[in-house]
Amino acid sequence: MIYSRRQYVDDGGLVTYGLSYLDLDRRAATYVDKILKGAKPADLPVELPTKFELVINMKTAMVLGLTIPPSLLARTDEVIE
Repeated sequence: MIYSRRQYVDDGGLVTYGLSYLDLDRRAATYVDKILKGAKPADLPVELPTKFELVINMKTAMVLGLTIPPSLLARTDEVIE
């Protein structure tokens, strides 16, 4: 199963590919900072996510008898051993 949230892979899921919620939180903080400094929310641009993360849980892959190709492992942001 491929999940969109990292928490599922931390809890035993196989793969996650999705938004980096840590990055979104940081970017949201910059919006809050601008608003608190007087910017009008309607004047702020809408931004799309720019950082995505790929995490593979190798423990789960081994339990399922799956071999993850080295080319995919090389692209992951994190491998859970």
